[in-house]
Amino acid sequence: MPRDGYQATLAQLREDVLYMSEVVLERLQMGLTALERKDEELAWEVIEGDDEVNQLYLELEQDCTDLIALQQPVAGDLRFIAASFKIITDLERIADLATNLGDYTLDAQRDIYQDVDVQDIGVRVVQMIEKSMQAYESEDTDLCYEVADEDDIIDELCEEASATVARDLIERQDIGSEEEVEFIMQDVVRLLLTVRDLERVGDHAVNIAARTLYMVESDDDLLY
Repeated sequence: MPRDGYQATLAQLREDVLYMSEVVLERLQMGLTALERKDEELAWEVIEGDDEVNQLYLELEQDCTDLIALQQPVAGDLRFIAASFKIITDLERIADLATNLGDYTLDAQRDIYQDVDVQDIGVRVVQMIEKSMQAYESEDTDLCYEVADEDDIIDELCEEASATVARDLIERQDIGSEEEVEFIMQDVVRLLLTVRDLERVGDHAVNIAARTLYMVESDDDLLY
């Protein structure tokens, strides 16, 4: 492949990865909205839309494989392709977690823990993904560290949410029938799974930032 064509292919790969991130972010935001509104129609849209993300992932995986096998890139180009492959893997997993939000919406009965602001955590992790993809697009290493710092906040919020639920269960005195206990436990499990999944989304955002940092500076400081 001529040099100009090769560089154009690399540029297109970056654009395609960014497009995949936009699709995944849309799915995640839809999942959060569905959960907040108990909107089953929107939840099904998120769940059924996962096939599109999977197809994007497979196509980009093939593009990365072809570039490595056919062009034998070295140095910076190789790091870019490898980082792009790792990033689309994280994006695909974020989409899976968004699908989980759709599933939780279908099972949602009520919100019994008003002190746990799931939507606030959701907004924060969405912003983390946006920032990590901005870092990838512009090769801004400062943004990579910002994402990593913000993940500490997410971890604290998720820990506080879990502690709130645990404290309530210990102190709760108004549990009545076995049916009521079952309803409460379903709500508790759903909430804890939601918090866990949002925390994982934040972890994937850090992974994207870490791969970007390594891509730009060959620095593995954020890799873990």
